[in-house]
Amino acid sequence: MRLHLIEAGADDAGRRPPVALLHGLFGSARNFGVIQRRLAANRRVLALDLRNHGASPHDPTMDYPAMATDVLETLAAQGALPAVLIGHSMGGKVAMRAALDRPDAVAALLVADIAPVPYPPHFRQIAASMAALTEQPDLTRAAAAEALAPAVPDPALRAFLLQNFVPATAAGTAAHWRIGLGEIIAALDIIGGWDAPAGARYEGPVLVLAGAQSDYVLQEHRPLFRALFPAARFARLRHAGHWLHADNPEGFLGVADTFLQAIERHGR
Repeated sequence: MRLHLIEAGADDAGRRPPVALLHGLFGSARNFGVIQRRLAANRRVLALDLRNHGASPHDPTMDYPAMATDVLETLAAQGALPAVLIGHSMGGKVAMRAALDRPDAVAALLVADIAPVPYPPHFRQIAASMAALTEQPDLTRAAAAEALAPAVPDPALRAFLLQNFVPATAAGTAAHWRIGLGEIIAALDIIGGWDAPAGARYEGPVLVLAGAQSDYVLQEHRPLFRALFPAARFARLRHAGHWLHADNPEGFLGVADTFLQAIERHGR
């Protein structure tokens, strides 16, 4: 599947590998706007909408082999392989799977606040509340925010989710979600899961960046990372939880840019 993407920056005549940004569940390429613009000052950066997200096609299959294949197919079509993959949460699992499936296509890997382990489907209740909004086809954005508040009391998270909401219009278009919400809900167990290909390893540079206030990446996950990614290094970002690139964008940019510069200096 070819994915929708936002591209910025120049290819630097091939001297620096392109960078691909992969968002998390219910996110989109637009979530990386500031990050992408800053990183693209001297390199080519592509932010992708994963399947059933943003402006990319919808499909009932949402396992990691399929999503990794989407990313690699899309980047290949753009002449952007090998690429450095930077993936947050679900996007981090997609990036890890792509590196394990096609090590030759991945120049380096930055995994943001996710580990190669199964997680419980944290968003099941939230997703059900999101789906319930479509039963009210005349909803405005303000009314949708109010209706979602009991299930999502955090205003920042609620605003993040509502980026995917299309309110009713005076022309008669019913309120709806632009994402493939039904497909996502049906696949929540798969999205929360993880299954590495047998015997696979990625030997290239890997940085695992966790939010200091998040519990997604734990000390006991490090041996699991190293079994799949022997060169993995680990860091924690201060003043950040799970959405670390939104909680501390300057810190995230600093870490990402330092990692990229090291890759670019050493040619991988």
